Amino acid sequence: MRPRWLTGLRVRLVCAFVLVTVLGAVAAAWASYASTSTSLVSEAEQRAGDDLRHRIGALTADLTDPPDQAALDRLRAAVGAPALVTYHQLSSSDGDGLGLVSADLRAAVASRDRLVRQRVASPTGPKLVLGTPVTRTALDGTRSPSGIEVYAVRDLSDVQQQMDTSAKNAAQTSALALPLAILLALLAARGVLRPVRELRTTARRLAAHDLSARLRVRGSDELADLAETFNHMAAELQDSVAELRRMEADARRFVADVSHELRTPLTTLTAVVEVLEDEAGAMSPDARTSTLLAVEETRRLTRLVEDLIEVSRFDAGAARLRLEDVELRQAIVDCLRSRGWSDRIELDAPTPITAVLDRRRFDIVVANLVGNALRHGAPPVLIRLRADERETTVEVVDHGPGLPGDLASHVFERFYKADAARTRSEGSGLGLAIAVENARLHGGDIEAGNASGAGARFVARFPLRPKEDA
Repeated sequence: MRPRWLTGLRVRLVCAFVLVTVLGAVAAAWASYASTSTSLVSEAEQRAGDDLRHRIGALTADLTDPPDQAALDRLRAAVGAPALVTYHQLSSSDGDGLGLVSADLRAAVASRDRLVRQRVASPTGPKLVLGTPVTRTALDGTRSPSGIEVYAVRDLSDVQQQMDTSAKNAAQTSALALPLAILLALLAARGVLRPVRELRTTARRLAAHDLSARLRVRGSDELADLAETFNHMAAELQDSVAELRRMEADARRFVADVSHELRTPLTTLTAVVEVLEDEAGAMSPDARTSTLLAVEETRRLTRLVEDLIEVSRFDAGAARLRLEDVELRQAIVDCLRSRGWSDRIELDAPTPITAVLDRRRFDIVVANLVGNALRHGAPPVLIRLRADERETTVEVVDHGPGLPGDLASHVFERFYKADAARTRSEGSGLGLAIAVENARLHGGDIEAGNASGAGARFVARFPLRPKEDA
C-alpha cells in the first residue's frame, strides 16, 4: 500500500498545479522556440535569395548572347563559391558542396521562372541550396529567358547555432518554471485546503461532543455553501441531541420517582404477604397456591424496584464508594453462604487477597455474576480468584451452552433478553448492568465471553486500591 501522504489531497493538488504550470511553461517556451527558429530560417533564406539576385542582376546586362565560357566564369565568380553556372552544355563551377544540387532542384529551376530554395543536411552542417534561371530584360521592359541557370550553396551553421541557443534558452525557461510552479502550487493548495482543514477540525470537535462547534463562512462560493450546510447540520444535530438528552433525563427522573414512590407501599405489601405466607399452611390448596404466587411476585417486584433505584443512583451520579480493607476470599464465601449457594459453587482461591473496595458493592457484583451463571448456565459453576501487583480478578465460569457470538456485547445492557420471545425471567434484567456499573465505579470492568471447553465466562476486574484512594 502506498503511504497516505502520497495519496493526500494536498499532494494531488500540488502535483496537478505543478504539472499544468510546467506543461504551460514548456509549451510556451517551445512555441517561442519554434516561432524564433522559423523566423531565423525564413530571414536567412530571404537574405540569401536577395543577395543572389543582386549579384546576378549586376552582370546580366554585360552577358553576351549567346554566352561563352568566359561569361559563365565571370557570373560564377560574381555569385561566389560554392556556385555552379550552366548554359546548355557549358558549365562553370567552383567550391565544395555542389553535390547537394539535386536533380529535383534542377528540374524545378528549369520548369519555373523564379528562384527555388532547398534546405539540406550535410556532414558539415545544414546548407541552403539556391537555384534560379537568369532572364534578360529588353529596352521595352520585356523579360525573356537566357538559358543560363545559376546554383549556389550557402552555409546555415550560424542560423543553426542561433536556433540551438534559442532551444537552450527555452529549456532553461522551462526548468526555471518548475520551482516557481511548486511555490505557487503550495500557496494555492494552502488556500484551497484551509477550509477543508477547518472542516476537519470542526468535525473532530463535534465527534468529541462539542456540539457548539461551527465553521466560519467566508465568501459566496461552493466552499461557503458547504460551510453553511455543515453549520445547519451541526445545529440540527445539537437540537436533536439536546431533545434526546432532555427526554432521557425525564425518563430517568420518572423511573427514579416511580421507584421511590413504590418503595413504601411495597414495604407494607411485603410485610402483609409474609404474614400470609406464614398462614399458607392452613389454607385450602387453591388459596395456598394463589398466596404463594402473590408472595413470589411481590418479592420479585420488590427486587425490581430496588434494582431500579440502584440504577437511578448511577444515572444521577449519586453512587458513592464506602471503601474498606476487604479480604476477598472470605467476602465471596459470605456472599455464597448468605444466598444458600455454597454447595452449588466451586471456589478456587488458593491464597487470601486483601483489597480496598466497597464490600457491599463487591458482594452485589459476585452475587449477580453467580446468579446469572446458575440461572442461564449449567453446573458446575466455578469462581476463580486471582490477583497481581495492580488488580484482582474474579472469574465466574459455568458449563452451560455459553454466549452466542453476538451476545457478549449486549449482556450488560439494561433489560436485554437474548431470546426476544422470552418476556419473563426470574431476574429483573438489570443484574449484569448493575454489576458492571459497580465494577466501573471502583475503576475496574467486567468482560463477557466463553471459556474453552466450558460455557459462559465472566471476568470482573478490580484495582487493589481505587484511584481516588491511591
